[in-house]
Amino acid sequence: MRVRAAVVEAVGAGFTLRDIDIAAPEGREVLVEVRASGLCHTDLTVATQALADFPPPVVLGHEVAGVVVATGSRSREFTVGDHVVGCLVQWCGDCPACLDGRVYQCGRPGTILRDPGTQGPRLSHGGRPVTQGMGLGGFAGRALVHENQLTAVPRGLPFAQAALLGCGVLTGAGSVLNGARVRPGESVAVIGVGGVGLNAIGAARIAGASPIIAVDVRDGVLRRARAFGATDVVNSASTDAVSVVRELTGGGVRHALDVVGVAATAEQALRMTALGGGVHLVGLAAGRAHLKLSLPRLLLEQKRIQGLVMGSGDPRRDIPRYADLYLRGRMNLDDLVSRRIGLHEIDAGYAALRDPDVARVVITSF
Repeated sequence: MRVRAAVVEAVGAGFTLRDIDIAAPEGREVLVEVRASGLCHTDLTVATQALADFPPPVVLGHEVAGVVVATGSRSREFTVGDHVVGCLVQWCGDCPACLDGRVYQCGRPGTILRDPGTQGPRLSHGGRPVTQGMGLGGFAGRALVHENQLTAVPRGLPFAQAALLGCGVLTGAGSVLNGARVRPGESVAVIGVGGVGLNAIGAARIAGASPIIAVDVRDGVLRRARAFGATDVVNSASTDAVSVVRELTGGGVRHALDVVGVAATAEQALRMTALGGGVHLVGLAAGRAHLKLSLPRLLLEQKRIQGLVMGSGDPRRDIPRYADLYLRGRMNLDDLVSRRIGLHEIDAGYAALRDPDVARVVITSF
């Protein structure tokens, strides 16, 4: 079957439209007609850096929502017509972590992918394999995905908003609700108020946190943060964010989430937490960032540092939960979708994300 896809043919070469071949579903694979695909910075990183796991040519796109159009012979979760959301969390379902409900820590994620040597690739062009980014490849009209990477959602959920549930929402909201386990009345600071940070703020509001402090260097995104539930905003480019946060809270926050992921913001998070507080590392902008720690101070201040991946989320549990919160008017997804674009506009869409007034860009025309 032929499908139109945006292909990265060489590192840094941008996204080129191509008609590629997509295999028929086998085993527990599901063929999805893609209706929406979000632009996430992780895909841009893969497209512009030489990474061994994703050799070009590659079809990226991991925030996917669509409709099931075919299933493999052993698929047991979905039927044709189901509305689904994709997630980059790959889980086998049989290892100790999966059996314990920690699918985000699966020890054998690669087992749900095809073995190109025996099964052939899912995607190809001119008889040559095309890498499928993160097992999803959502920058295409259709995606062939193992059913473990899909979750059913209500048909009343708009596709553009649904697409964001699989990564940005799962990571941001989950970091607050699953990772930090914020309780009513606890104080929260979120450093970095992009798409993931906004979802963290929204989840802190749902959890009943107070105050909820947004920290960023851009006034535009700080204004948007108030619409998601921030009670206070701090521009760290023009003021000492640590001092302001500690003053606002009378000694520091209970939870500080670093959604940026550089040494400076991680250190800010550590310094703005109160006695016994938690530092939750969510973002990773600099792969070689290092955090210097004073062990006596860490011990005496009784602080904990926690790394979080994908919001410690179980997609089958959390995505339906967030969809329900949205449909009941308790989770703001509408204000995340700043622009809708066509498949041919991905490069322009990523350029638009540099604008602080743009939260997320979603492909809705294929």
